Amino acid sequence: MFNPSREDVRRFFCGAWRKRVEGGVVTPLEAAALKWIDVHPEYHALLDDADHAAAADFSIGGGDSNPFLHLSMHLAIEEQLSIDQPPGIRSVFRRLAARAGDEHDAMHEVMECLGRVLWEAQRGTMPADAQAINDAYLTCLRQRAST
Repeated sequence: MFNPSREDVRRFFCGAWRKRVEGGVVTPLEAAALKWIDVHPEYHALLDDADHAAAADFSIGGGDSNPFLHLSMHLAIEEQLSIDQPPGIRSVFRRLAARAGDEHDAMHEVMECLGRVLWEAQRGTMPADAQAINDAYLTCLRQRAST
């Protein structure tokens, strides 16, 4: 099973960005990452300095959002959509994208639901089985798609 460290993840995104800047050949996973890096130009300067990025602290208390968590969530959701897992996410996503006007805004809607459901699962406020988590996730998405 793939279990990268925090530094591995950060260096992966920085390395993909470096290849883009230098015109290098990228892997399919790097290409997927670059799709989301491209729509987040606010991260480009950070990705230019892999050593700084690897050591950076993005504390919630300081009001910092973590660009690596954000980009990783983009990749995770893209994978969910590609295999329609949990079942039905792809059709709900299409409705969200139509309502939001574009795929990127819809992705951020999905991130909100994914983050909320994971947070609730970690806090123990919902059953810890996969089906309950998937149901809560899809319910959140459907609610957002219908508003």
